[in-house]
Amino acid sequence: MIAFFDTNILVYMLDHSASRKQDVAIDCFSNAVHHDTIALSTQVLQEFYNITTRKLRPALSAQEAQQQVRHLCAFEVLGSAATTIMTAMDIVQRYQMQWWDALILEAALRAKADVLYTEDLQHGQRFGALTVVNPFLASAPSPP
Repeated sequence: MIAFFDTNILVYMLDHSASRKQDVAIDCFSNAVHHDTIALSTQVLQEFYNITTRKLRPALSAQEAQQQVRHLCAFEVLGSAATTIMTAMDIVQRYQMQWWDALILEAALRAKADVLYTEDLQHGQRFGALTVVNPFLASAPSPP
């Protein structure tokens, strides 16, 4: 199975102020590391660096965040091109979705992910073979 992770799940793994979400995010990611192929996008890595160095409290140093991103680069990382931007625009119009969420969805679809872990989209929503899973919901089902 291919699991795509949105930025928020990765940030929660480091967020000591949200201990329940931190535990769930760590468990979710650890499970994927052991059982799945993990896919990320350059957008996720960029947002992760920005959030962990500017918004997370306590914030990571630039060096700590860079080291975290370096570890995440060990997984499949999808970049962007003009065609991916055009596809994301189509997703915005078709699903009435926010721009940044559409870029995440486009990358997850392009990765041929089976599951997209995020808290930003509707839990259980399907986009073809892709299922959105919010791991923080108590009733979150196991991914397909």
